[in-house]
Amino acid sequence: MRTATHTNPASSPFLLDNNDLYKRWRDKKLSEHPTSIADLLIEVNDPRSLSKGEYEALLDLTQRANMAIYIGNTGANPSAEIPMAIANKFGLGQINKNWLADDNGLTSLTVVDNGERKNYIPYTNKPIHWHTDGYYNAADKQIHALNLHVVQKAAEGGENQLMDHEIAYILLREKNPDFIHALMNDNVMMIPAGTKPDGSVRPDRPGPVFSVTKAGNLHMRYTARARNIEWSPDPLVQEAVGYLQEILNDECSDYVFRGLLEPGMGLISNNVLHDRAAFTDSKTNKRHYYRARYFDRLKNTDCLI
Repeated sequence: MRTATHTNPASSPFLLDNNDLYKRWRDKKLSEHPTSIADLLIEVNDPRSLSKGEYEALLDLTQRANMAIYIGNTGANPSAEIPMAIANKFGLGQINKNWLADDNGLTSLTVVDNGERKNYIPYTNKPIHWHTDGYYNAADKQIHALNLHVVQKAAEGGENQLMDHEIAYILLREKNPDFIHALMNDNVMMIPAGTKPDGSVRPDRPGPVFSVTKAGNLHMRYTARARNIEWSPDPLVQEAVGYLQEILNDECSDYVFRGLLEPGMGLISNNVLHDRAAFTDSKTNKRHYYRARYFDRLKNTDCLI
């Protein structure tokens, strides 16, 4: 485990001008990165009260892979205190209280057959394609951390795929550095204007796929959905997006992790790429996840060389 400190954004390895720095960071990143979902798993006694060793093991993974999965002993306990305690342990305090969230800011993801929630895919049993959370948010409201906690899994299906967005960046840059330049433009991916349920109008939301934060960390804004997304027609952007889709759909990749989370398990992450398979509920197994989105990043996980 290392103690992370803020990186000077001007010396970030994610800026194309810093090629020597990038190479050193890339080599270290790839040498330390997990190569299977099993490498992400850490058993903990109680997520609400992590021991020093449990916390350090989870932190080490989030520093190396931007994510970790804990296996807790709480089973199907629906207490919201579990994911909130984990977030607090990792210094997350700026929760995104979206309008469909619970009063505490958590979102209860389960199939809903009535009310406003039923109109949104996370509250159905349909598949959700590759994305990072909050890609439709305003530029000053981007999501930098995403946590999930499992109360109950579905009777069938509902698996997740996960990929560290820094690995996606590496694979794109190694293929063609111009892909990164193209995907850092401010008008690459736009969410067209729309009307909110309260009748107010949400403006167009253009933005980059990749950006570098003030601390020098990499942020990714992406969705593989085809509807209500407008990609730049620039040929280089189109080629880059196509190659990114190849990376995410590579069934032989050492960096795409696939698995089914069980009750009591949870994901803590710096908003890595992820998806969700379709699923089927039963009377005894109705899928229920808590999702928490944060405007801040997991503490002590800033990029270091």
